[in-house]
Amino acid sequence: MNDLTRRAMLARTGLAAAGLTAAHVLGDAAPALAATWRVPGEEVAHKRSWMSWPHSTTIWGNLLSIIQSDIAKLAREIAKYEPVIMCANGSTNASKARTMCGPTVTVISSVPVSDCWIRDTGPLFRVNGAGGRDAVGLNFNAWGENATSFYGIPASAYNNDRTLAQNLTAHLGLPFAKAGVVGEGGGIEYDGDGTLIATESCWVNPNRNPGKTRAQIEAELLARFGASKMIWVPGVTGQDVTDGHIDGTARYIAPGVVMVQLAGAVRPDVWTENAQAIHDALVNATDARGRRLQVLTIEGPDTLPRIPAGKRKDFLSSYMNWTVTNQAIITAQFGDTAKDAAAKTAIEGAFSRPVVQLNLDNLYGNGGGGAHCVTMQEPQP
Repeated sequence: MNDLTRRAMLARTGLAAAGLTAAHVLGDAAPALAATWRVPGEEVAHKRSWMSWPHSTTIWGNLLSIIQSDIAKLAREIAKYEPVIMCANGSTNASKARTMCGPTVTVISSVPVSDCWIRDTGPLFRVNGAGGRDAVGLNFNAWGENATSFYGIPASAYNNDRTLAQNLTAHLGLPFAKAGVVGEGGGIEYDGDGTLIATESCWVNPNRNPGKTRAQIEAELLARFGASKMIWVPGVTGQDVTDGHIDGTARYIAPGVVMVQLAGAVRPDVWTENAQAIHDALVNATDARGRRLQVLTIEGPDTLPRIPAGKRKDFLSSYMNWTVTNQAIITAQFGDTAKDAAAKTAIEGAFSRPVVQLNLDNLYGNGGGGAHCVTMQEPQP
């Protein structure tokens, strides 16, 4: 990808923040809706986490080795709290992944992959409340082929990721179905209790779902997730490869509780305005249970001391792109001591779990995605 980073593509979706307004969630959430099949919230018990190993110089150019280092660092950290399986493309790449990730991470070479963004490319696992599991694929098409149209990366570079959801599900021997829409896991938040949140810019977009209305897209997503209400929020089209994924801006903590990161001094104005618009939409929203959402906000870093000044505006300075594990929340730190500490305190208070902050500057800066983008949880049945 040379120096054209996925941050320059994706980074502008992760919105760095201002102002911790609350740190604790409200009381116990109501039990999940009685859907036959549903995608559980990310905070419930995991069987394991899945990751995929970056290996393509067509995509990464001379950045590949430093991206691999951050992926390996994250995998080793997650493996302290739950099993991790890393999919690598063939035996040579699997050997490299094993060497870099170490013995606590299981690496397999039987499921072909193109790159590391398994949140967008992998299957969405569902449960039925009776011990059953299956999976749904969202028909990944390289972010509406934006990787090609924006940056000239050949569409064929992502061929393995276009079929990853189906192939990984087959590897596990689970039933699989393709959704009737095109999109990515990073483009939608779900509480496992009947409510979804998504940016219109990702889904109601002719590069993914030509000819489909918002109502049609909504109905399909609700059916596949086992949900009954969609909260649509604004997004930004054509400014990054994802067209404004939600998972750098607003995340579920638990049913009825979301956290939003408002854009700070290092963010371009278009993303500052979008973050505020998302916040305002959620403050005024109710979920499938009729609850008015509790909206927590946090501050992002005021400075990125490790990042050259010319690259800061395209850096994913978002604490929000965390990954949830069974025993801890893993997110980033950016070298702003006060703001890193404030974010850690806020997220710990919201989840009532320890928060681990890693220096993943290479992934967040050159990749434009974070810990959430490169992981996919598999829930317990």
